[in-house]
Amino acid sequence: MKFPSIFVPKRTLVRASTRDNLTFDAAPMMPIDQHGNMRGRAFDHAYKTHDGRTVDSTGAFLVGELERLDQTLNMPLASVTWSRDIELREDVSLGDELSSFTLSTIAAAGNLGAGNGIRNGKAWIGKSTDQIGGVSVDIGKLAFPLTLWGMEVKYTIPELESAARAGRPVDDQKVEGLKLKHQMDIDEQVYVGDASLGVTGLVNNSLVTNVSNVPNGAAASPLWSSKTPAEILAEALDPINDRLLQSSLDTGWPQVTIHSDMRITSSLRSYALLSESEQWRVDAVLAEAVSFLSKARLIVLDRGDVLDARGRAELINWLDALADNGEIDSALVFMTLKALPSGLPSTVTAHWIADGVLQALEMAEAA
Repeated sequence: MKFPSIFVPKRTLVRASTRDNLTFDAAPMMPIDQHGNMRGRAFDHAYKTHDGRTVDSTGAFLVGELERLDQTLNMPLASVTWSRDIELREDVSLGDELSSFTLSTIAAAGNLGAGNGIRNGKAWIGKSTDQIGGVSVDIGKLAFPLTLWGMEVKYTIPELESAARAGRPVDDQKVEGLKLKHQMDIDEQVYVGDASLGVTGLVNNSLVTNVSNVPNGAAASPLWSSKTPAEILAEALDPINDRLLQSSLDTGWPQVTIHSDMRITSSLRSYALLSESEQWRVDAVLAEAVSFLSKARLIVLDRGDVLDARGRAELINWLDALADNGEIDSALVFMTLKALPSGLPSTVTAHWIADGVLQALEMAEAA
């Protein structure tokens, strides 16, 4: 008996992975050579996560037998600083189309015909002067369109079910992603504006004058990537030490300094060698410096009773001056005293707390 001959074409072995780089699945779609070797089935469009390996939508991964997967959800690391440098208007509503304000231009001419240059232009008059110069004011209105910003969060029921089975909430992460996108867009708009709207920001506005540049480091570059850690730290400490100097001038307390090796001194004396009340003063001005630079506008100080009567008066006067200058909105100072202090400024209110309850609140509840 004769059997028909069967010819099997030779197939070359090729190391090739599928689209997801993990699974070798059969698909008659994409041959990678003339012998019929397949690369895998193509997706409808590109899916790729940050690891460059897994194709997924709800956090369902292929985990190897010897792989230890950390189940912690790690969101992107990001920070914004726009709220530190600008204040938002609270009177603008969603129905408004323009935001406007007035800008005043003031002009004042000098007397004695000396011109208005540097060291000239002062309004001196003589005893027989019969013509006195005045001040001119021009008030202009500036209007800017309010452009709507919007994004949506959407997901399907199967996505939610898959996320629930995997224990990774895709809906919450999408909401957090939308919040992050919103904050980053505001941050960029505040500092550099938007090219499509033709709007500039704080750093590229023509009305902003650059008075000084970041100093160059030893590598003749202002970039932190080219500076030494000591140079970077010195630049970061400069604004803090400047604020500490201002607090020393305002309070009359010894000057506090943070050195490049992170030592804290008061009048060049180490923090560890200071008395308890001196350490409290150092902690107070450091807290105020952090509040000022972070725009928190809030100071919370405990154990203020370590100060003597003069120190408490200096503290109250200092906080009252900060409030008058608009540098703080609230200051909470806690002390252990025998009675409520008297003779406080009108901007300071004293409350008596007993057993963790405000006395006024306790009396109101009893009534």
